[in-house]
Amino acid sequence: MKKAIIIGSTSGIGKHLAQVMSKNGVILGLTGRRIELLDNLKNQLPTQAYIRHMDVANTNASIDCLNCLIDEMGGVDLIIVSAGTGYINKNLEWKIEQETIHTNVLGVTAIIDTAMKYFINKKTGHLAVISSVASLRGSGECPAYNASKAYISNYLEGIRCKVKKENLDIAITDIKPGFVDTAMAKGDGLFWVMPLEKVTVQIYKALNNRKDQVYVTKRWGFLGFIIKRIPKFLYYKI
Repeated sequence: MKKAIIIGSTSGIGKHLAQVMSKNGVILGLTGRRIELLDNLKNQLPTQAYIRHMDVANTNASIDCLNCLIDEMGGVDLIIVSAGTGYINKNLEWKIEQETIHTNVLGVTAIIDTAMKYFINKKTGHLAVISSVASLRGSGECPAYNASKAYISNYLEGIRCKVKKENLDIAITDIKPGFVDTAMAKGDGLFWVMPLEKVTVQIYKALNNRKDQVYVTKRWGFLGFIIKRIPKFLYYKI
């Protein structure tokens, strides 16, 4: 892992993962909607970093941006998608659901497809996407968010099937965080909220091992096993 691009690195997991990877000698391409934050991050990193403004909700511009960034860096080994949005939406406000779907489904899919076309042409590579433990079941509080993450996990599995059938040397990693101490962790009474530092270190190790799927932190893998098996009559009451 010598060169990597992180889509969505102005804050949260993307930003902290950039810091961890740079400390380990990785040359980085960083994208996000707030270019001034990317510039600040670039100046803090010990390795070379390339920055580009990108809003994944603008799919055509994002595709062009990613291709240009890959060319500018002279090729990359790993592309990580850490971009996304999510809101509590108990009242089913369409504007909120629409934004979530447009960003987490359309936007992220456009990036995945662009990354995969590059790696397939290169005949090697590694794609990693931040989904969520929320992908395991539906939610009455944020229905579009959970559904969008379920879509991403299933889409990645489909891409992995394609890679395996065609015997390509491309790793596909689905990263499923639980509650992490970021601005994305919304709601009252959240439990097992994990510190960013611990989460990003575990993600970095999983990327080095080219894992198909990783729960972060590891305890969320145990909880995920339980969540998937809770009977509906109990789950509806949670």
